Amino acid sequence: MDSKLKQRIALSTFFFLSGFSFSSWAARIPTIKTAFGFNEAELGTILLAMPISSLIGLPFSGWLITKFDSRIPLSVGFLVHATCLSLISFANTTLTLVLAIFLFAFSMRILNIAMNTQAITLQKQFDRKINGSFHGLWSTGGIAGVGFTTLLVALDISIVPHLIAVSVVAILITLFTYRFLLRDDRSTAGNKLAFGKPDPYILYLGLLVFFAAICEGGMFDWSGIYFQEVVQVEIFTSGYLIFMAFMALSRFLSDRIIERIGMPATYVLSAVFIFSGIGLAILMPNFWPAMLGFSLVGFGTAAVIPMTFTLAGASKKYSPGMAISIIATYGMVGMLIGPPLIGYLAHAFNLRVSFIAFACAGLMFIPISTLFFKNEAQAATAS
Repeated sequence: MDSKLKQRIALSTFFFLSGFSFSSWAARIPTIKTAFGFNEAELGTILLAMPISSLIGLPFSGWLITKFDSRIPLSVGFLVHATCLSLISFANTTLTLVLAIFLFAFSMRILNIAMNTQAITLQKQFDRKINGSFHGLWSTGGIAGVGFTTLLVALDISIVPHLIAVSVVAILITLFTYRFLLRDDRSTAGNKLAFGKPDPYILYLGLLVFFAAICEGGMFDWSGIYFQEVVQVEIFTSGYLIFMAFMALSRFLSDRIIERIGMPATYVLSAVFIFSGIGLAILMPNFWPAMLGFSLVGFGTAAVIPMTFTLAGASKKYSPGMAISIIATYGMVGMLIGPPLIGYLAHAFNLRVSFIAFACAGLMFIPISTLFFKNEAQAATAS
């Protein structure tokens, strides 16, 4: 088998496994909320541990990518990540829960930066776009994780054996697969962070990821709660499952969509889908309209981050690993703001009203992407 095909399969395995692990945690958030008796504001505060930890982990992950081949932090990060997933299930106090979530998110940030650095480097060896398919596999893993969680919830199997099983499988797969990952991808230039006036190229991409993170991260954390408390269905993972399913579909199609209509139009299309889907779920909070709405949000949200990371790899100022690390910082701020914001708005008003924040964030793709491509056109003309 061709070496680059082996590398693509190995990296695809990690993207899938990462999505499975993350969704196993996210789909259990309603279980944790009930077990600890948190209200929406308290849960929003607890969820702050993830973006804060990820934000702390970003400079560390960026440093690791400049010092080692990306497969090293990817593999080690995954082993720690899988271990911390099982620790969440054993938490019996708010403090131990926060600590477990903190470590879980810290290790996830390291492996995500490493995975995306590998993806961009591997993309350069192929004549056609493949980056969207990696993120599609992440979402597919998420679907599988939610489906598995839904089955266990229906069978009344507790969170402890569930997350332990996922952890063990993730560790075993990591130990077997890491040897096939891309080697010798450490960049020797563009690894130093330049302070001062922000680079417009990175700034606009960072803002796109920021608003995408508000939508994506908020939906990860609150879709189950929305279906449990607003739609009022017993199997509360339905909304999360349909959201993840259409994220996966969109990401597998995104490379072809971009080739057909271009990136500028894809950003606008994403904004329209998110706004329409959230509006439908808010105005008609019944099962099927909400399912359709969440599917539109998933389809609209999915392409933005892989598309923006692909653009980051073309930065003239930074190496791919450093560019992704900087842009991901914007995403972490979005994650920092999004889920807690929904919790506080829900506590002050109600959960339906709070979801308007997602619609507003989605619409921001239009003016920011327009400014980005206008700036690039002007830079190309000037040169």
